[in-house]
Amino acid sequence: MSTFGYRTTALEAVAGIDLSGQHAVVTGCYAGIGIETVRALASAGAKVTMACRDGKRAAQVAADLNSTNGTNNIDSAVLDLGSQQSVRQFVRGFSETHTRLELLINNGAVMACPKSLTEDGFETQFGVNHLGHFSLSVGLMPLLKEANGARVVCLSSTGHFLSPVVFEDINYEHREYDPWGSYGQSKTACSLLAVGIQSRFAKDGVEAFAVHPGGIMTTLQRHMSDADIQGRGWVDSEGNVNERFKTVEQGASTSVWAATSPDLNGQGGVYLEDCQIAEIVSARPEMPKGVMQYAIDTGNADQLWQVSEAMLADK
Repeated sequence: MSTFGYRTTALEAVAGIDLSGQHAVVTGCYAGIGIETVRALASAGAKVTMACRDGKRAAQVAADLNSTNGTNNIDSAVLDLGSQQSVRQFVRGFSETHTRLELLINNGAVMACPKSLTEDGFETQFGVNHLGHFSLSVGLMPLLKEANGARVVCLSSTGHFLSPVVFEDINYEHREYDPWGSYGQSKTACSLLAVGIQSRFAKDGVEAFAVHPGGIMTTLQRHMSDADIQGRGWVDSEGNVNERFKTVEQGASTSVWAATSPDLNGQGGVYLEDCQIAEIVSARPEMPKGVMQYAIDTGNADQLWQVSEAMLADK
């Protein structure tokens, strides 16, 4: 389907595409692949809002990117995905100053963190990675509909192989907490969010895609010890990153491709990796690749949507 692949960069993925007059919101993007996603979208002419927890840091990164790009089309706003109040405040503020939104990139995430709860009482990885983006996507949906051709990109991961959504105990109230199982559950939920958005809003011109960006060494690994990272073969004892890992520029390419490629028109609801539609697999391969059926199942997506609404009903 695409001539792009594993080592394609974000700037290569957006080459020749004109996003002038379009607006994008990218979450959690003052480090790692988020920065490169913003850079690529802005380079193609989009106005980009960096929606990040640390407002001062986001503003500085936005200023740096504008200076580097020689443009003035990147701004920033505060968004804490672990706070439903913060999500509502962002949606309200953005909706007061914009009449439509063409691109929403649900990029922000935490990974393998110690057990903790968000301020609303949700297990942190599910609360941040899924519920924060669920509320954001639903809140911005009126603006996305107004675009008459919008896309939502939900960043998942091969981490989804580690766990489906365990609907009976999402918050780890009745089972022992596993940071990697929790991460896997949240990333399965991110993929199912794309399926849920597609099934509900494609008729309104909003398409959604789940994306695995690839293995990249970024601040996402901040909760992991050096020994754990080395034990997994990601980095050797001298600090050299495994050659199979992507650069951040390469890691951002599939998000950018999902947001902008005309080749994906009418293809919403699928899971993408390496700038291609991923193969559906029935078991985790030795080298994780592809997508499990439970992460793109419409029944699971509908159940997750209903459960998410119920969890947030009084927040």
